[in-house]
Amino acid sequence: MSGKISHIVITALTVCLLAFSSAGHAQAIDESPSALAMTGDALFARPVLFATTVVGSVVYVVSLPFSLLGGNAEEAGETLVLGPAKATFVRCLGCTRNGRKPEQVERTASN
Repeated sequence: MSGKISHIVITALTVCLLAFSSAGHAQAIDESPSALAMTGDALFARPVLFATTVVGSVVYVVSLPFSLLGGNAEEAGETLVLGPAKATFVRCLGCTRNGRKPEQVERTASN
């Protein structure tokens, strides 16, 4: 039973890491997502990305001794934890790229 559960967890982790790899730095984006895109993102993508962040954190902690010996602990942290965390918490709702929407500043005409 334990072997079957670990096989499922490893498969899910592999799929999540392949599907939701880190994609860039937090930068201003200019997108106008539809209501359907926002709803799908809130109901499906964000929970999956949050789970990917949690699982990636666990994998990072478990693999940290090996990463430190190999000299790539920072790269492993970026890929396993920070990338999915940015996609989960920094990306605007319904947007396809990581980053924050720029503030909309309305200028009033001076008379």
